[in-house]
Formats: sequence, C-alpha cells, structure tokens
Amino acid sequence: MSKVTLSLVCFFLSTLFINFSYADVGTAAQYGPPFIPTTCFGGDASKFPSSNMFGAAGEGIWDNGAACGRKYKVRCLSAVVPKACIPGQNIQITIVDRAQSSISRPSSERATMVLSTTTFQAIANASVSLINIEYQEV
Repeated sequence: MSKVTLSLVCFFLSTLFINFSYADVGTAAQYGPPFIPTTCFGGDASKFPSSNMFGAAGEGIWDNGAACGRKYKVRCLSAVVPKACIPGQNIQITIVDRAQSSISRPSSERATMVLSTTTFQAIANASVSLINIEYQEV
C-alpha cells in the first residue's frame, strides 16, 4: 500500500471516530399519558413537537431545567431481552418534562431519559421496560 493510500485510509478512519465521539450512552425507559402538566411547560401543549417524539429528562441530563426543549437524536443499542431494539431506527426527540416529577411514572427509575410510549416503540419493543441507548444533542 502506498503512503498516499495509507494516509487517506487513516484520514477516513479518524473522521469516522471523530463523528461518533460526540454521542453519549445511557438508558431509556418509557411512560404513557397523561403527559400534562409538565415541569418544563406546565399545561402548554403547544410546546410538544408535532411529531409526538418527546420525552422527559432523567437527573443526569436535567441540568437544573436547562434540558427543557433540548432535542436529541436517540437510537437503541441493546436490552436485557435479545432483539428488543429495532435495527437502524434513529429518532429525534424533544425534552418536555423532568422524569423525576412527571405526572405519569416511568417504566424504570433512574433512566437517562424517559420516552413517551409512542417514541419508545419507534426504536424498541414496547414489552421491554429499559433499553440501552446512544444519544446526542442536536
């Protein structure tokens, strides 16, 4: 392999690693209605995304309320149950609440984020209560 080819391969591989280094790994649980009122927006349903892809921030990303309105790309990595993740599914969510104080309780406490049932089902099997996720703020 020539020096130029080797340099191009190294550059390509380093770009791949740089692109993926911005994502974090955590867990996601799910919750169902009622969703309002929220800690972020009270009873203002207009703050919910029209896509219905939303969730509540766990304490690790809550950031004293700064998480309200943040958008994240999320994908399921794994779960205790094999094949629980829907392969190739990436979603974008908006944080509309705090998991610790949401009116509807999450399927699992201490998750990085809690996704609405609709949102959760877009990336994983609904019968699972907790999944491992990769997430990145957008």
